[in-house]
Amino acid sequence: MVYKIMIIEDDPTIGDIIAQRLQKWGYHTYRVQDYQDIVGEFTRYCPHLVLLDLNLPYFDGYYWCSRIRQLSHVPIIVISSRDSDSDKIRAIVQGGDDYLEKPFSVDLLIAKVQACLRRAYSYQDQSLNVLQYKELILDPERLLVVSGSCQVELTPNEAKILAVLIRNQERTVSRAVLIKSLWDDESFVDDNTLTVNVNRLRKKLSEIGCDQYLKTVKGEGYVLK
Repeated sequence: MVYKIMIIEDDPTIGDIIAQRLQKWGYHTYRVQDYQDIVGEFTRYCPHLVLLDLNLPYFDGYYWCSRIRQLSHVPIIVISSRDSDSDKIRAIVQGGDDYLEKPFSVDLLIAKVQACLRRAYSYQDQSLNVLQYKELILDPERLLVVSGSCQVELTPNEAKILAVLIRNQERTVSRAVLIKSLWDDESFVDDNTLTVNVNRLRKKLSEIGCDQYLKTVKGEGYVLK
């Protein structure tokens, strides 16, 4: 699994250095382009972790830290030249998970990134029932589907449908097989009910930017591809 890291740093030199070092460690990075629409870029990219500077144009990092925290539990590492305890405390109160002062060692930054990712996403390695297709991760027990830092809750039937599709990823699953998978769990499902559940599943996947994977194969069934 390749972790996605969003860099919110308006100094191009520092931003480039951070991105290059993270990429050498195998991370996918994205640098914010529009500092008036950081939340919009966050929801479109769905990163696993955010690196956030405090001194930003338009609104400061405290504001964006709070806004991101309202949307997601994604780890946030605040990076700033502000060195007072009050600044550090405020960053943590607004939702930051760690704080790194400038100037900083890039090796220390990498260590903090690894630690935050390990704490935040270790459950994915511990759960034997987690199913994955590309960046799409389904936890059938918790009825959650996750992509990056974005997640959405599913109904039991939606989770069962997605589980069958992930197990047969890139192979068409007939409507009859999907109906049978629900029938075996004592849920009465007719053809129309299946259509309704698939449409609801597709809508929920769109909320985390993954609806493009669920495709209808006319006259046959559905496929994740």
